[in-house]
Amino acid sequence: MQAVLGIVVLTALAWAMSEDRRAFRAKMVLGALALQVMLALLFLRLPGSRDAFSGVNRVVNAMQDATTAGTSFVFGYLGGGVSPFAATGSGSTFILAFNALPLVLVVSALSALLYYWRVLPVIVGGFAWALNRTLGVSGPVGLSTAANVFVGMIEAPMLIRPYLSRMDRGDLFLVMVGGMAGIAGTMLVLYAAMLGPMVPNAAGHLVTASVVSAPAAIMIAALMVPPSARPQDQTLAVPRSEAESNMDAITRGTTNGITLLLHIIAMLIVLVALVTLINGIIGLLPDVGGAPLTLQRIAGWGMAPLAWLMGVPWSEAQTAGGLLGTKVILNELLAYAEMTALPEGALSPQSRLIMTYALCGFANFGSLGIMIGGMSAMAPDRRGDILSLGLKSIVAGTMATCMTAAIAGLIA
Repeated sequence: MQAVLGIVVLTALAWAMSEDRRAFRAKMVLGALALQVMLALLFLRLPGSRDAFSGVNRVVNAMQDATTAGTSFVFGYLGGGVSPFAATGSGSTFILAFNALPLVLVVSALSALLYYWRVLPVIVGGFAWALNRTLGVSGPVGLSTAANVFVGMIEAPMLIRPYLSRMDRGDLFLVMVGGMAGIAGTMLVLYAAMLGPMVPNAAGHLVTASVVSAPAAIMIAALMVPPSARPQDQTLAVPRSEAESNMDAITRGTTNGITLLLHIIAMLIVLVALVTLINGIIGLLPDVGGAPLTLQRIAGWGMAPLAWLMGVPWSEAQTAGGLLGTKVILNELLAYAEMTALPEGALSPQSRLIMTYALCGFANFGSLGIMIGGMSAMAPDRRGDILSLGLKSIVAGTMATCMTAAIAGLIA
C-alpha cells in the first residue's frame, strides 16, 4: 500500500498546485494512470518480457563492445585496450571520458541513421497517435512527448517548432514536462552501461521508464497547468531526415554527438567542482549526527519522504532521497554515478530498481537552462511563458518519474 499511497499523494499534490483546480478532468487522470499501469504490465509482466529485456541488454553490450574497439584503437589502453603495465587498483584503468562517454558518439550516429531509414519516425508516429487517441492530447503535444522517448528535450520540440508560438499555456507546459520526464536515447544507453553490473536488465528497465513516464508527464502537467478544452489537432507526421545518404546521416549524427559529448564532459567537471566547493563550505558548520553536513545529506533529509512514497523502506529513504536531491540539483548522470558507488547494502535490490526509474529524467536546474535557451530561440514570442513555467516543469518532471518508479516498484 506504500507505493499506492504514493501514487495518490503525487496526483493530489499536482492538483493542489494547479493553476485552475476546477479544470480537473477525471477521465484524463484515470486514463493516464490506466495507460501507465498497462504499459508497465506489458513491459514487466508479459510472458517473454524478460527475454526481451535480455535482448535489449545484449544490444547495449554489443554497442559498448563496438565502442571499446574504436576507443582502444584511437586511445590505446586509455580507451580500454591492453594495459602496458600492471594495474594497481580495480578502477585505475577506467577513465570515464575515454571508456564510457564515447558511447554517446556511436549511439548518436546510429540514431541519425535509423531516423534516415524512417525506422524511428514510424515508432514515434505510432506512439504519438496512441497518446492522441487515449489521452486526448493535441497532435503536436503527442508528437513531442513521443519523441522525448528517443531524443532530447530540445530535439523533440524542434519537430513541432512551427506550432510552439500558437500553443496555449497548458500545451506549452505539456511539451516542457515531456522533456523533463524523459531522457534521450544516447543517454539511456550510457546509463544502461553504467547500471548493468548492479541492476539486472538495466537497459530494459530504462526503456520501460522512458515509455511509462510519457503518460505520467502528460497527467501531472495537465493537472498543474490545464490545457484549454478546444478541439485537439490531429496527430502529425514526423518530419523527414535532412540527410541525403547513409554516410551523410552518420556524419551528421557523429557531429551532433561530438557537441553532446563535450557538453557532458564540461558539465561534469564544473558540477563536481561546484559540489565539492559547496560541501567544503557547508563542512565548516558543526557536525550533525556524528558526520559533516553535505548537500547530499541535506537533500536526503528533504526528499526522504518522497522516496518512501515510491516504495523505498524508511531505513533506506535518506540514501534514496540524497540520490533524488543530486539528480534535481545537479543531474541524473551524477546521481546514477553516486548510486553505483554506494556501499554494499546501502540500498536493497528492490530499492535500486525503484531508484533506476525515479532518476530516469532530465528534470534538473542545468536542463532548465538548456530548455529555456533552446525553446526561447524556437519561439521567442513565448519566452515569458517559458520562463514562468520553468521551475514548475522541474517539479512536474520529478513527480512524473517518481510516479513511474512507484508503479514499477508495484509491478516488477
